[in-house]
Amino acid sequence: MPLKVLPAAALLAAACTLPAFAQAPVKIGFLGEFSGPQAGLGQDMYDGFMLGIRQAGGKLGGVPVEVLREDTQLKPDVAVQVARKLIEKDKVPIIAGITFSNIMMSVQPLATRREVFVIGTNAGPSPIAGDKCSPYQFIVSRQGDQQAEVLGKYATQRGYKRVVMMAPNYQAGKDVLAGFRRYFKNEVVEEIHTPLDQFDFSAELSRVAAHKPDAVFAFYPGSPGVNFLRQYRQLGLADRIPLMSVAVVDGVSLPALREAALGVLLGSTWGPDLPAEANRRFVSAFEAAYGRTPSEYAATSYDAARLLDAAIGAVKGNVADKPAFMAALKAARFDSVRGNFKFGNNHFPIQDLHVFQVVRDSEHQVALKTVETPMKGVQDAYHDGCTMR
Repeated sequence: MPLKVLPAAALLAAACTLPAFAQAPVKIGFLGEFSGPQAGLGQDMYDGFMLGIRQAGGKLGGVPVEVLREDTQLKPDVAVQVARKLIEKDKVPIIAGITFSNIMMSVQPLATRREVFVIGTNAGPSPIAGDKCSPYQFIVSRQGDQQAEVLGKYATQRGYKRVVMMAPNYQAGKDVLAGFRRYFKNEVVEEIHTPLDQFDFSAELSRVAAHKPDAVFAFYPGSPGVNFLRQYRQLGLADRIPLMSVAVVDGVSLPALREAALGVLLGSTWGPDLPAEANRRFVSAFEAAYGRTPSEYAATSYDAARLLDAAIGAVKGNVADKPAFMAALKAARFDSVRGNFKFGNNHFPIQDLHVFQVVRDSEHQVALKTVETPMKGVQDAYHDGCTMR
């Protein structure tokens, strides 16, 4: 039978009737704590991240995405197990989230070996900012020392001579206390380390009272921080000894603490009253979507979605081109809720560090208010140890 050759116009008409092949969604694994006493932190991170995706029409960079959420249960072995499942079974090219530094220290080496990008939205442990840095990590939040560094500097400026420090005994706790010491130029009377799962601080706070320090610096994220501050006030310390904190008071814990948190100072890279236009839009959208004020966990996770939106768009969805995608992430061409933002050589942010205080706002609601910005355009203390340039 002779071969029939169709006219060009007929071929074009036939082609127009064929179904278009939709671009496969980019899979993103999201790790956080979604059970137990720290579940509020993981949920806030996830909510901020998903808000960024919804605002982009359910896509990132114009490409459909599929977010696969996994609960690490705050257990490094579980985190490795679910990360391996995401990488090997689900074939994700990107893992986002990660609340705690011990989880990051477990997941980052695995992801690096498999050339999977880690978009960290909270944990920023010192080892991966220094000699254990990876080209596949992009930490959108901050290095763990930095929120304490700004309070150490502020405490020195305020003239505090004697300070007691308290934190849980794990990587982030050690980093935070080291950060405060780096900038506090006077006497640390005692450095108290407590178990990560401790909720009763009465014995330690009795020691604090006996020291009669000028101030206390404490780091207790999640539910332990709520207990810590309530006990601090119940023992009468809040009226006598100023409390400076990282993660004791934040957008997650403030609704539970309310008046108990009044007067507390905290160091952070973000607050709901920062003047960036992107921040005003984010806070308004988050409150409309979830009926609560966002926390820093939500803000940095929202920024992570915005970063991925820009980077995935730059490579037209081809995240398999790893050098191109890495370059697009490093460029960080997005409007951050924090204002000025860029990545340093170790793929950690260079950004401003602020001091906030819990106050009553003009509507008599308990809220966070910016006090000052003692450190601007700061790079972390460990970046010189990273060989990436």
